Amino acid sequence: MSRRKKHHEAHHEEHMDESWLIPYADILTLLLALFIVLFATAQVDQKKFDQMAYAFNTAFSGSPSIFDNNQAITPELNSAIPNQQAAEGTMGQEQLQETVQLSELKKQIDHYIQENKLTGDLNTTLTEDGLMIRIKDSALFTSGHADLRPESLRVGEEIAKVLVPLTQKIVISGHTDSIPINTSEFPSNWELSSKRAINFMKFILSSEKSLQPERFSAIGYGQYRPLEANDTIDGRAKNRRVEVLIMRNFRK
Repeated sequence: MSRRKKHHEAHHEEHMDESWLIPYADILTLLLALFIVLFATAQVDQKKFDQMAYAFNTAFSGSPSIFDNNQAITPELNSAIPNQQAAEGTMGQEQLQETVQLSELKKQIDHYIQENKLTGDLNTTLTEDGLMIRIKDSALFTSGHADLRPESLRVGEEIAKVLVPLTQKIVISGHTDSIPINTSEFPSNWELSSKRAINFMKFILSSEKSLQPERFSAIGYGQYRPLEANDTIDGRAKNRRVEVLIMRNFRK
């Protein structure tokens, strides 16, 4: 009788010892759910990663990308996003400042044009590329020639003065109408437009010795970039021109 009782008690104690499995299983389930949540929240947003990669590659241009290997992403990389936004903000301010600068320069040149009654010969336009100064060919040259007229030198001198304080690149281009030219000096409109652009550029540089020649370039487009159709006298007159483009340093 005593042995049977002791055996029953031992069996009861063994059964009671297994009851811990239920809360243990619950704990494992909770831990699994926790790890799933942590894993899901730890996934890298691909778009943000691409933004960070772009920012770092830009900052370290010319060097191997730090994303070429598969190293783990550290928290410090999050600073790339605000840094990129700051850089974009700075670029926006510089673009705005340059636009204001070119606008003021346009007003200055327009005032000179009005004072000297040159509205039929010169005009200015502010574009996405920069400030464009257009000069009618007859204000600078005689028909079919590329030598500057003596009375046109003052225009070149005034343009040279306003270019002195600038840091932008300057492109001077020559344009003609579609009427062919065939002389010993100018076999085609290519040669005529190119020579006019070069001669005007050389005069501007000679007028102000402080101008940096490496900032200047000259090109001839012939009749291939008309402003208007060449089927009227007025249209052809507008197409014969020299353009001075003050190129923006900061563009979108």
